[in-house]
Amino acid sequence: MDERSDPEERWARLREEMVRTQIQARGIGDPRVLQAMRKVPRHRFVPAESREQAYGDHPIPIGLEQTISQPYIVAFMTEHLGLRGGERVLEIGTGSGYQTAILAEIAREVFTVEILESLGREARQRLTELGYSNIRFAVGDGRGGWLEEAPFDGILAAASAEEVPPRLLEQLAPGARLVLPLGVDQQDLWMITRTREGHVSRNLLPVRFVPLVGG
Repeated sequence: MDERSDPEERWARLREEMVRTQIQARGIGDPRVLQAMRKVPRHRFVPAESREQAYGDHPIPIGLEQTISQPYIVAFMTEHLGLRGGERVLEIGTGSGYQTAILAEIAREVFTVEILESLGREARQRLTELGYSNIRFAVGDGRGGWLEEAPFDGILAAASAEEVPPRLLEQLAPGARLVLPLGVDQQDLWMITRTREGHVSRNLLPVRFVPLVGG
């Protein structure tokens, strides 16, 4: 069938190519993550003028000095949460909602917090239109987490803080992981696991994220 008469088929091919060349080729192997990346229509989460770049190997501005992360980084962070399905996950920084959708494809329930009200409202509308019913939304300072729903089986932050927000550590369930970027000029992605003795931290790789907004 001609691509012009079936645009969704074209987008699906671009997603498959993205997964094969950008994600699997770099070592991401979790089948749940790969399936989610193949399924979620990334082009629906970027501004109309950037749609043709949606499956490129780079972040994309979404307005208000925010970005949708590079596909590989989305997959990498999701894989390092270690989700197996059935979890309750907290996301800090809803943004366009793309990472939210990837998490919602794997986890039982996703709680997402966005400090910029207009971004959160648009993401909620977009995700609702796409049929997601296992996501709960809040507007506020993500550094405080979501105390009323804690503890969480995983926490992911899509913006960089100078140091680990202590309330996020407190809201991790035993054995759960927090994945977040840390630093200002020099940023690294960290995975912090809650153990019986406290927390174990692991530096994963250098990254570049927008700063975590809040006090």
